[in-house]
Amino acid sequence: MDIQLGDISHIIQLAIAPVFLLTGVGTNLTVLTNRLARIIDRSRILEDRIATTTGADHSEAYQELATLYRRAHLINHAITLSTSCALLVCIVIAALFIGDALNLELAKVIALCFVLGMFALIGSFVFLLREIFVATRNLSMRHIVAPKRNASTAE
Repeated sequence: MDIQLGDISHIIQLAIAPVFLLTGVGTNLTVLTNRLARIIDRSRILEDRIATTTGADHSEAYQELATLYRRAHLINHAITLSTSCALLVCIVIAALFIGDALNLELAKVIALCFVLGMFALIGSFVFLLREIFVATRNLSMRHIVAPKRNASTAE
């Protein structure tokens, strides 16, 4: 195993693009985990409100909780796929180093891991988009329904 300084710099050049991709995936994971934290916080508030009020009609709170649980489920899928993408990109980087340093033919493995990582990232973005649609649809429905209910109670 005779690796020269020039070989190492070449390997590092090969690994730069996947490292930038890994940075983007890390940013995506930050966004996803922040969204999940907000969903969990809101769920806890609603669950506490339901637990502390007796005899009140909790149907709206239960509806919102159902929406929050659906959103959390979608975000969990997105986090799983984004993390899978990050792991696959790490495998790509390691395979680039190992393949080049040991003169192994890992091109097919590297390509497969990269393509799988891209599909995982695409899936993560699809689940994020679905979660955003659920969140904004619920927001829109609450703003449309609430004024009508207030108008009917005022009469």
